[in-house]
Amino acid sequence: MEHSLERALDTQIEEAKRLILIMAGSVELALFEATEALLGRNPSKLKNIHQIENKINEDHIKIDECCLNILAKQSPVAKDLRIILSILKINTDLERMGDQCTNIAYTTQDYLSRKELRQVSLISEMSEFVRAMVKKSLDCFVRGDAVGAKSILVMDDEVDERKNRVFRELCEHMKKNPDDVDASLDLILIARNFERLGDHATNIAEDVIFAYTGSDIRHGGKSGS
Repeated sequence: MEHSLERALDTQIEEAKRLILIMAGSVELALFEATEALLGRNPSKLKNIHQIENKINEDHIKIDECCLNILAKQSPVAKDLRIILSILKINTDLERMGDQCTNIAYTTQDYLSRKELRQVSLISEMSEFVRAMVKKSLDCFVRGDAVGAKSILVMDDEVDERKNRVFRELCEHMKKNPDDVDASLDLILIARNFERLGDHATNIAEDVIFAYTGSDIRHGGKSGS
């Protein structure tokens, strides 16, 4: 009987993981479409993002229900409990990442109606780095790779540095070119959203570390078991 219950729990945890990966795929697609629209000056790429965002929101509710059902009926403990709690937190981060992609899409729509600025190349570098960061955090979750997840924490500092460079260069550009203020502010907002995407990828990495090692490293924490 006990073995049967363990197998049922394992099956339900795998289902929760499967659902989170479907949602993650939607987030990666929304991020790709938003980035392609901006860098390729292709507004048609923006059309699908709102539909993808709706799918992300639906999956967010579905995953919450799945995890809460496991907690209520299976009473997981130790590593199983940590994995379920981490999936719940990753679910929230992915939903917010969908929101950030939508924000990028809205601002990109405005930017594409203005003159292109050379500083968009900085956004290109930043977006490529953040997309790699998001992909790596999700890959670490799939593999249960706590060591790989730790490297993402360092990448977050690089994202912050890149965002600060965008801010500095565009603020300087606006001083010299007041006609470009609107376009410059668009790119600053987009950079800010990419930075937040990096923050959420970092949160996912921290959740992977917690799930598979028991160590809570948020806010510099060292607890674990």
